[in-house]
Amino acid sequence: MAYNAVEMADWQISEAAEKNMPTPDEWREKLGLEKEEVLAMGRLAKLDFLKIIDRLKDKPDGKYIEVTAITPTPLGEGKSTTSCGLMEGMGKLGMNVGGALRQPSGGPTMNIKGTAAGGGNSLLIPMTEFSLGLTGDINDIMNAHNLAMVAMTARMQHERNYNDEQLNRLTGMRRLNIDPTRVELGWIIDFCAQALRNIIIGIGGRMDGFTMQSKFGIAVGSECMAILSIIRDLADLRERLDNITVAFDKAGNAVTTGDLECGGAMTAWMRNTINPTLMCTAEYQPCMVHAGPFANIAVGQSSIIADRVGLKLFDYHITESGFGADIGFEKFWNVKCRYSGLKPHVSVLTSTIRALKMHGGGPKVVAGLPLDDAYTQENLELLEKGCVNMVHHINSIRKAGINPVVCINCFHTDTDAEVEVVRKAAEAAGARCAKSTHWADGGDGAVEFAEAVKEACEEETNFKFLYPIEMKLRDRVEKIAKELYGADGVSWTSDAEAKAKMLEGDSKYDDFATMMVKTHLSLTHDPTIKGVPKGWTLPIQDILIYSGAKFLCPCAGTISLMPGTSSNPAFRRIDVDTATGEVKGLF
Repeated sequence: MAYNAVEMADWQISEAAEKNMPTPDEWREKLGLEKEEVLAMGRLAKLDFLKIIDRLKDKPDGKYIEVTAITPTPLGEGKSTTSCGLMEGMGKLGMNVGGALRQPSGGPTMNIKGTAAGGGNSLLIPMTEFSLGLTGDINDIMNAHNLAMVAMTARMQHERNYNDEQLNRLTGMRRLNIDPTRVELGWIIDFCAQALRNIIIGIGGRMDGFTMQSKFGIAVGSECMAILSIIRDLADLRERLDNITVAFDKAGNAVTTGDLECGGAMTAWMRNTINPTLMCTAEYQPCMVHAGPFANIAVGQSSIIADRVGLKLFDYHITESGFGADIGFEKFWNVKCRYSGLKPHVSVLTSTIRALKMHGGGPKVVAGLPLDDAYTQENLELLEKGCVNMVHHINSIRKAGINPVVCINCFHTDTDAEVEVVRKAAEAAGARCAKSTHWADGGDGAVEFAEAVKEACEEETNFKFLYPIEMKLRDRVEKIAKELYGADGVSWTSDAEAKAKMLEGDSKYDDFATMMVKTHLSLTHDPTIKGVPKGWTLPIQDILIYSGAKFLCPCAGTISLMPGTSSNPAFRRIDVDTATGEVKGLF
């Protein structure tokens, strides 16, 4: 049944739907899983992916469906809502469907964006567990990552306090000579904490650590999360956690977690994170949750592991990529698919009339403030101008040889005439287009959308990468900037170019993936520039080295790895009913 999404808050809809949510034992029976393949954790469960993959290794994969979006407003355009709605719509058509979504970060959950559980009747449940830590993956990642920082800073203190003979006699360690001005890693916390972006550590005496500048990033931007997104098994995780570059020594050589001898302990912290958590939509389609968000500063994909499991369990498997197609889809296409060897059958481009009006020159959209009337009243001229952003993303998806389906994620204020403007523009660009009211109506409102996706899945694709793995780093960045962002070219700071030349000259980086770091709010590096701008250059300020994940991350513009908390954050409205213990106020 569909609940009244206008009158009920998301947490209330989740609470009502949870009353009939399958138990772990019921899921085992519904999905045809063996007893040892379902690891119960209260009313949730993790799936033992290695056992499932091994048992079903000869079963053909289902259809692989990716969900991305146009360039969003700061409010987000509902990729998770659309993913859940598509599962529900396909469920209404009697299909064996499931999906994989990313675990939300505590940063946006407690800030202005809210949780990533979808919304209305197109919701992932149980919402409270999903929003507040789930089965502990992010906490385990924080502990593993921060252990590397503890190992590094302790090593720097001991090397300062002891000579070589004392260091070897007391600790059995060799001197690493870490350069305190070339530390790559920082600490992490899963909140938006701008006060921790730049800090000084080690203040006090000689026994209080090594005094130096340091920093915090948000937990889901950690390289440990990136590694979880792309590993194939526990052995792969163990190997990669030994290869994270934490700093450089005074001779310019990389110092890794393996040099600090902490990769094994980091793996111990993360050993349980490799299995996806099983949840479901408000209409009880199964959906795994694995890996994390923030595609502007991280990989931002649900995991390869979850997709491999889903393709064995379901005839139609839906996976989500973070933010707009210029970021999330590009990384899905050129990084995730290259690592996994999986090829998608279709990509869904989530679009809203609200966002297209913004790209047509509409008033500024500010999270936490009421929308201007331009976004809730019919304005065909503004909408027509903004459709260029959608068409740009359609063209990007088509470059991958994939059939795009535009989903118009409808709000109750959208008019039929506005829907037809978007449909006409999408079809003229070569995409299928479907209106969907899944937020208000659940699966019943997503049937047209589900039928369009099913139809697209039957078409032959010609999947191809944007660039060969042999292409040099600067050439890759140039190609991405020109073909997917619409830039005229790329400019590099002297430090960034020197770093790029160093990386290009070292063969060990030849097969590293290129993971662009850029704002999600614009095709450019400047979040205030909307639509499809012309005549601009992409500035690269730095390159982050994720040597465990085997990513090189060129940073465009001035983007922070630690978001800030707003003046009116969501945590002000979250509370607990002390009589029932239920959490209320999540959205």
